[in-house]
Amino acid sequence: MKIINGNITTPKGFKATGLASGIKQSGKPDLAILLSDTPASAAGVYTTNKTTAAPIRITREHLENPSLRGVVVNSGNANASTGKLGLENAVKMTEFAASKYSLNADDFAVASTGVIGVQLPLETIEAGIEQIEITEDGGSLFADAILTTDTFKKEVCVDVDGKYTIAGCAKGSGMIHPNMGTMLSFITTDASIHPTELHHLLKEVTDVTFNQITVDGDTSTNDTVVVLANGASGVEAGSEFKEALELVMGELARMIAKDGEGATKLIEVEVVNALDFSDARMAAKAVVGSSLVKAAMYGEDPNWGRIMCAVGYSGAEVDPDICDVDLQGIKVFENGTPIEFDVQAMSKELKKDFVKIVIDFKQGAEKGKAWGCDLTYDYVKINALYTT
Repeated sequence: MKIINGNITTPKGFKATGLASGIKQSGKPDLAILLSDTPASAAGVYTTNKTTAAPIRITREHLENPSLRGVVVNSGNANASTGKLGLENAVKMTEFAASKYSLNADDFAVASTGVIGVQLPLETIEAGIEQIEITEDGGSLFADAILTTDTFKKEVCVDVDGKYTIAGCAKGSGMIHPNMGTMLSFITTDASIHPTELHHLLKEVTDVTFNQITVDGDTSTNDTVVVLANGASGVEAGSEFKEALELVMGELARMIAKDGEGATKLIEVEVVNALDFSDARMAAKAVVGSSLVKAAMYGEDPNWGRIMCAVGYSGAEVDPDICDVDLQGIKVFENGTPIEFDVQAMSKELKKDFVKIVIDFKQGAEKGKAWGCDLTYDYVKINALYTT
């Protein structure tokens, strides 16, 4: 399998687009529709935040029958903490989309992202959906319309041995600490797969991709991942499907981490030789989520003590007296003891826009990775002025 140029409409039988309907005062694209030509097996995972946005509640209901025809999404307004009217508006979004394509409302998932606590401008959305014209090459327009504070579109497409394709897009820049199960991701494939198997694989792959990223430690009210598999290739997904799904979601996860609000560096933390997989994942995410580690990486400061501090409170089983730490390929801590390193070489390495931290537990054979970004002045500025 290989990554190719493409987007969510590259798999056969999908159409999409996005446009500026007027939800965002900036005039940027803010409304998008994805549609499968035929009913598709569908699965979703969602935020664990108990302040769950209205569209998630509706999408959950619609996925009780795990088949969908499409997704309708708006950006610029989260439709979260909006009460009964918010739920009614989320339903109406699916009704507007269904009416346009002569389908049923429960054929659509619905998602929203943006400011919390503001009612949707429903007339604007209805007018926008009436204007939308989906096309087979509209995937990138869809990916653009779901963005909020993102600085670039996040898209990836994988060709699976010439048999079928799987593609995805995502948005996410701030309020990123998914724990699902603000980020959204939509994945399409023309492979055929049973909904139960699709749901199982989606949850499993989410745990090692989207759930291993963090920008600021805030779990959004709106986190949603939806996968549609319409079988248009005529090929049944085999054992390779999980690897392909993980490749797509892993690439998207790293893009989100790299595009953290105000970020200048992508940080990858790998824990190796842990007692079990969950310990490795837990420790890696604690380190990449540490505000002190993130600030040190922004300042290009090799303050590795902050790394071991985060390992210690992560909850993982670890013996710090035997650990090693490598920062940018340079060993700074060995067998529980600080060691001298080339300060000039380290300074040069920390100026790069990709920082790799490896922590060796020396206890077992399991490993885990997590991704995040540095913490900058611009992150504070962006979020201090978000609604003003």
